Amino acid sequence: MAVYSLENTQISICVDSLGAELRSLKKKATGTEYMWDASPEYWKRVSPVLFPIVGGLNNGRYRYDGKEYPMSQHGFARDMEFALREQTGDSLRFVLRATDETKAKYPFDFELELGYRLDEQNLVVSWKVTNCDDREMYFSIGGHPAFLCPIDNRGTRTEYKLSFDTDDKITSAIIGGGGTLSTRTKECALKDGMMDIAEDLFDEDALIIENNQAHRVSLCDPEGQPYLTVRFDAPLFGIWSPAKKGVPFVCIEPWYGRCDRETFEGELSEREYGNRLAPSETFYAEYTVTV
Repeated sequence: MAVYSLENTQISICVDSLGAELRSLKKKATGTEYMWDASPEYWKRVSPVLFPIVGGLNNGRYRYDGKEYPMSQHGFARDMEFALREQTGDSLRFVLRATDETKAKYPFDFELELGYRLDEQNLVVSWKVTNCDDREMYFSIGGHPAFLCPIDNRGTRTEYKLSFDTDDKITSAIIGGGGTLSTRTKECALKDGMMDIAEDLFDEDALIIENNQAHRVSLCDPEGQPYLTVRFDAPLFGIWSPAKKGVPFVCIEPWYGRCDRETFEGELSEREYGNRLAPSETFYAEYTVTV
C-alpha cells in the first residue's frame, strides 16, 4: 500500500492505493479538511469505489450464464490494491485488472481505472471501465464519499441542510431487509431546494434517489451557505450516514447501478440501472466535488 498526494494553489488531496480511495481533501488557504477520518467505531472507510455492483444482491448472489456467484455488498474493488498508472502535476490515475481471485466472484476480464484531477477548487473523480473479455460484460459502478458535517466543528449536524438543483421535493426509495429495495417510497419536502438533515433522516438507511431527480447536491452550513457541492450526470444517487448514531459525516454518492429489489430473481444482465459493454468497449463517467 502507498498514499499519493496532489495539490494545486487551492486544494490538496491524498489517495490510498488500497481501493484507490480518496482519504483527504483540504482547502489550502484555511487547512479545512472535508473528508471523514475513517474512525472504525462508526465507519472504517472514507470514499470507496463500488464495483462491479452497487448495493446488495438479493440473497447475496447473482446468476450469470447458468451459474450462481456470491458477492458481498458493493463488490470487491474497494478492498483491492490498485496500481498507479500515471501521476502528473494535476492528476492521479490508478488501475485494477481482473485476477483469478476476482474471476471466482465475477467471471469477466476487465480493467478499472480511477482518476483524480484538480481544477482550481474542484476535484474531478473519474471512472473508466474497459471490457477486456470476448463476451458482453455487465457491471455497476458508483462512488461513496463521506464528507464532514458539521464542518470545522461549527454547530451540530441537525443544523445543516442538503441543497438540490430542484425546488419541489425529492422522492426516495427505501431499503428493506437484507439490504435490498422495498416497494415503499417516501417524499422529502424541499424549501427553496433545501432539506433539513434531521436526526431521523437516515433511520431507514440510505436515501436512494432515482430517475434523474437531481444532478447537484450541496452540504450547507447553519447559515444556509453551501460549503461543498457534488455535481454528476448519474441517473441516481444515494445519501447516507449510519442510522441513529449522529455521526459527523454525510455521504453523497453518484451511482450507475443500485441494490436489487427484494423481489428480483433475474439474471445479472437484467439488474436495474446496470451497464453493459461489448468486447473492447469502454465506459467513462465522472463527478466533481467543489469546495
